[in-house]
Amino acid sequence: MNPLLDVAAGIATAGLMTGGYAYAANWPTSQIFGKTLISGPDATDGKHNVALTYDDGPSPRNSPALLDVLAEHNARATFFLIGEHVRKHPELAQRVAAAGHVIGNHTTMHPNLARQNNQRVQQELERCQKTLEDTLGVKAKLFRPPYGARRPAVLKIARSMGLTPVMWNITAHDWDPIGVARIQERIDAGIAKNRRARRASNVLLHDASHLDGEQLASREDTIAVTRALLQRDDLHFVTPLDWL
Repeated sequence: MNPLLDVAAGIATAGLMTGGYAYAANWPTSQIFGKTLISGPDATDGKHNVALTYDDGPSPRNSPALLDVLAEHNARATFFLIGEHVRKHPELAQRVAAAGHVIGNHTTMHPNLARQNNQRVQQELERCQKTLEDTLGVKAKLFRPPYGARRPAVLKIARSMGLTPVMWNITAHDWDPIGVARIQERIDAGIAKNRRARRASNVLLHDASHLDGEQLASREDTIAVTRALLQRDDLHFVTPLDWL
């Protein structure tokens, strides 16, 4: 037995295990750590079902304009709100809810839940849920983990609170400064792939940043892409609640 080969084999195994854990914890469509809601069936009339979902809001800089665009097209979207942002901007969060959009729990402070102990996970979800109920009179049914990061206990805690974990199957990367055209390309490629698989598209977008403080991130590109999508006549706009 060659000890060097044993060491190399051990390193390789550890690498595979680390990579496997990272995939299970962070890849949006992975179901290794537990079942999550990703999408539903596609439309049967030749069109395509698309769920527009927006994380990290609300934002005084972006959410009003986004809400105006959605209202112009009578489209219903899903907003996964950060509890602390709702606390800072209650009237804006109330406008989101009053417009009939689906409200989801995106934790209170946006930590990576895969790295938090169970007590912190519970607190993050419970405090956000209470903020949403106190501010909006809404008991959220959906939960999206920040960064998509989860482990089995995170999903178990969410379900124990009556929350359905929701991921996505199109990552627009609208938080990166890649421009409208590149964001649109990513979404179009995802829609084409999902069409071929005859499944609905669940698009991850953002109307804010979890880092928002006094300086608020711009989501002008996200709003422009949303407007372009809403103008298409080959799409039906749905929400994850339609898939429950």
